[in-house]
Amino acid sequence: MNILITGANGQLGREMRLLAQESTDHYVFTDVTEAEGLETTFLDITDRQSVNQMVLERGIEVIVNCAAYTNVDAAETNEELAEQLNAGAPGNLALAMKESGGLLVHISTDYVFGKEPYNTPCREDRTGTPTGAYGRTKLHGEERIIQSGCQHIILRTAWLYSEYGKNFVRTMLSLTASRPVLKVVFDQVGTPTYALDLARAITAIIAQYARRQHTPWEKTGIYHYSNEGVCSWFDFTRMIAEYAGHKDCDIQPCRSSEFPSPVRRPAYSVLDKTKVKQTFGLRIPYWTDSLKACLSKLLET
Repeated sequence: MNILITGANGQLGREMRLLAQESTDHYVFTDVTEAEGLETTFLDITDRQSVNQMVLERGIEVIVNCAAYTNVDAAETNEELAEQLNAGAPGNLALAMKESGGLLVHISTDYVFGKEPYNTPCREDRTGTPTGAYGRTKLHGEERIIQSGCQHIILRTAWLYSEYGKNFVRTMLSLTASRPVLKVVFDQVGTPTYALDLARAITAIIAQYARRQHTPWEKTGIYHYSNEGVCSWFDFTRMIAEYAGHKDCDIQPCRSSEFPSPVRRPAYSVLDKTKVKQTFGLRIPYWTDSLKACLSKLLET
């Protein structure tokens, strides 16, 4: 199959690159920025004509959209740009796949939830109640995809990290090694997601799509994917420090109110993965096991 990856130089895109090395499918890795040592095709996904041209010229059958505006705080003052990248661009990709009869795999977020208080894992049919511009624009992106009528898999994920780029694990690895005391919020609960695990899930889904024998796909829809288990950011940090052997940092729990932010983040955004596991037969790793695997790679370098 011919598979196009957008945002190929980001966390998830880099993991998709690794898995592509083991695949017989043909991948086209696109981004608007270059990364040293990585072959990248320029594609502005906010330009519908450019997207259509790329899909037509390369015979693209599947698009995996890893691109997004992800700066949660900055989105509050740059909502127009966030809307363009998180809603308009996915809409362009969806229309291209509708016209070609292909599949769009789109990465969304737990931030589509948060306004209503709850303490049970979020199912896919829970009404989106975002608390800020980032969540609103990502929810709008989901709506654009659904309205297009294309075959789609929308994967909502949470707390994504990897060996690449700027993320919570890399930041806390540095801070717990350099600071004697570190305060981390304990009143925001969710589940970390190792980008490599998510990438493996995506490739497994695409493999099932490839076997559909060109019939309409009954598995199109919204799904949740994060690693198994539950923790707070404080718990997450404690495990990062423990696995890295950073024993000299005093990690203390604190409330979100001690770190003022322009947007209120979801207090509880644990995702229910029942649907994705049953539909695609996925086995999802526990979050601490995946954290150990990622840290082992990071600490080697």
